[in-house]
Amino acid sequence: MEVIILPSPKEVEQMGGQLLAQQVRSKPNSVLGLATGATMHGVYTYLSEQHAKDGLDFAAIRSFNLDEYYGLGPHHPCSYHTYMCQHLFERVNIQPENTRVPDGLAPDVQAHCQEYEAAIERAGGIDLQLLGLGEDGHIGFNEPSSSLSAGMRIKTLTPMTRRTNQRDFPPGETMPMHVLTLGVGNILAARRCLLLAHGAKKAPAVQAMVEGPITAMCPASALQQHRSTTVIVDEAAAAFLQLADYFRCVYEHKPDWQKGR
Repeated sequence: MEVIILPSPKEVEQMGGQLLAQQVRSKPNSVLGLATGATMHGVYTYLSEQHAKDGLDFAAIRSFNLDEYYGLGPHHPCSYHTYMCQHLFERVNIQPENTRVPDGLAPDVQAHCQEYEAAIERAGGIDLQLLGLGEDGHIGFNEPSSSLSAGMRIKTLTPMTRRTNQRDFPPGETMPMHVLTLGVGNILAARRCLLLAHGAKKAPAVQAMVEGPITAMCPASALQQHRSTTVIVDEAAAAFLQLADYFRCVYEHKPDWQKGR
């Protein structure tokens, strides 16, 4: 696990965008695993700007989103399908038929989850999985106590997650209790993972993910076992890392052949 500590949230998001853009340029038919949330706004803005200014080409890119609220259709203003259209899909030249977001209205949840996983396999697997980090250590919507080998399924959100995400819904509208999410097992199957986190509220989860034991109580800690994970955080989110100085030193002194990877 590579840990990169940067001064500000803006720099975290920009580097995340740069690494995703590098993936697109190096493999134009990449399969991207995409995430949502406030942390990703700057990432998708960077990609959109690179497309507009420098012709970053998404024509052959395929994407699979991590999760979706169960009970929300794709055109609901608070759905993650709408989020992706607003922040990325409608701002670059990705082909609509090459994008997949879980169906929050799937009548047969188990069959839909199995088909979604099968579609990822048919695409050749995920080349780069983008991830955010919950304050309680969740990735995707794999809440604390989630199996670290689970596949895609329906999950019940914790009160903490519901309080945090309620801000994305208009006053008077209660957010769903359930979500469809790729499991930790699906995430670990990606060839590379890229996790972004910033802000003091994320500091305990970052420390548990990077330096704590591998435990279902912090699902993100499973990334310690992943073969190629890059974690990018700002100074506030790195506040509890005991090895923060070491991580800074490692990044500062990366060999030339490793830089930009």
